[in-house]
Amino acid sequence: MIGVFKQKNPANAFVLLIYALILKFPVFLNYPAPLRQEEDNYLYKLLLNILAPVGGKEGILYGMLAFIFLFLQASLLNRIANTIRLLPRHNYLVGMAFLLVSSLLPEWNQFSSTMIVNFLLTWIFYGMSGWYNNNRPLSAIFNISLLVGILPLIYKPSVAYIVLILLAIIITRPMRIGEWVVAIIGFLSPYYFLLIILFLTDQWEPGALAPMVNFHLPRIPSSLWVTGGILFMVAPFLTGAWFVQDNLTKMLIQVRKCWSLLLSMLLVGLLIILVNPGNNYQHWLLCITPIACFHAATYYYPGNKWFPLVVHWVIFAFAIIVNYFPHLT
Repeated sequence: MIGVFKQKNPANAFVLLIYALILKFPVFLNYPAPLRQEEDNYLYKLLLNILAPVGGKEGILYGMLAFIFLFLQASLLNRIANTIRLLPRHNYLVGMAFLLVSSLLPEWNQFSSTMIVNFLLTWIFYGMSGWYNNNRPLSAIFNISLLVGILPLIYKPSVAYIVLILLAIIITRPMRIGEWVVAIIGFLSPYYFLLIILFLTDQWEPGALAPMVNFHLPRIPSSLWVTGGILFMVAPFLTGAWFVQDNLTKMLIQVRKCWSLLLSMLLVGLLIILVNPGNNYQHWLLCITPIACFHAATYYYPGNKWFPLVVHWVIFAFAIIVNYFPHLT
């Protein structure tokens, strides 16, 4: 499978779909309900209210939406990785790694506000990767900051991604105060327009939109299977990070900055885990986009072809067990 996805073959887009159906098919076996969390904010609740007349409180619609979001994100992330030359040659390893990592915990396949935020983070990463050599940086920074500002209106702890904006400017741009001001204005703009709408419709409750920030220690894994999922997420990430570091001098400056952006995105995702302990592992989902890219490096760089094959099939077998046989876990 590694050899198939390592090739630049247009037919691999269809193979990736089959791969996704194998891993994600359990979402169609039951009638899942969309996840509702205390941290959900206005826009996600509004979306559920819009979908309720069509899909009800639970049903196959939400399983289909979850599958579509995950597969589209895998395809989009893979296309972005090839466009910015994240790895030396075009391949489908990033998309494969994303589908595999997102299957390590079954609850990550449930339609949720964190799934939508994670999908938007892929667009945000792509936009930030273009700041380095953009001829119109102010408009580019404003547009991406505006999109980042929408995230807390979907999932409240996403307010931490303002840190990602600042880190991205430091990584990709020279120090200019005007760009920082534009970024802050862009981030606050969605709140400004939403508050106007709420005021005009007599729904003025600004306190309900403001995220509460409290720091907590991460939750202790509730079972050995959860521990295994986290282990299979972290170990290949560390291996991929070592390979990326080992090949860093061979990369273009812009590619190095893209890997730095991925690390910054992961850092903010870990910050959200500290801000929001939650009663599940949904907020851990926000870390899998950068982690999947480093997993792809684990599959791409080793000269020994058996190492990535063993890593892939062990993780694949684990994902099949936890998703198809939840009664065993």
